[in-house]
Amino acid sequence: MAALGILGFLVFVAVAFIQTVVGYIGIEHHFGTFVAIVVIILAFVFRLMLPLTIGTFLGAMNVWGWPWYGALALASPGLLFAIPTLITAVIATVFENNKKN
Repeated sequence: MAALGILGFLVFVAVAFIQTVVGYIGIEHHFGTFVAIVVIILAFVFRLMLPLTIGTFLGAMNVWGWPWYGALALASPGLLFAIPTLITAVIATVFENNKKN
């Protein structure tokens, strides 16, 4: 059982690495190296994953030439983590504003 957990973790890390590389390539292709480096810093320091996920989609579709549904399949694991984080941040902001009023 422990081996299955380790294997799952290694697959998760491999997919995260691939998404990071493809995201960097996509952002660099469309916006340049400086913006790509800033997006990587935002992802790792501030845990802001949405720009990197969009870059993954753009990199797979426009740089690698994948169809849109293949690019979406590659980017979707990133969306599974980014969307709940954004929703939680919005809900927290709404509740903070309600407390102040």
